[in-house]
Amino acid sequence: MVEYRTSGHTLWDIRYHIIWIAEYRYKVLRGEIAEHASEMVREISWAREVTIVRGAISPDRIHMLVAALPQLSPAKPV
Repeated sequence: MVEYRTSGHTLWDIRYHIIWIAEYRYKVLRGEIAEHASEMVREISWAREVTIVRGAISPDRIHMLVAALPQLSPAKPV
């Protein structure tokens, strides 16, 4: 079931699927680097008021499904 968010005169459910890929697909996101990347993504999303719906870190990429406010342009969550 979709959980819509509301404000005074609007109803929305804005979600973006974001993928960051390491250059040349090098498998660098392991161990401490993966933990640090995960921490940074959480901090940045909290600061920009973006909710992480789902996320996964693979050795060569980061997948995220985020929910954002309609006031944010699509470039801001990225």
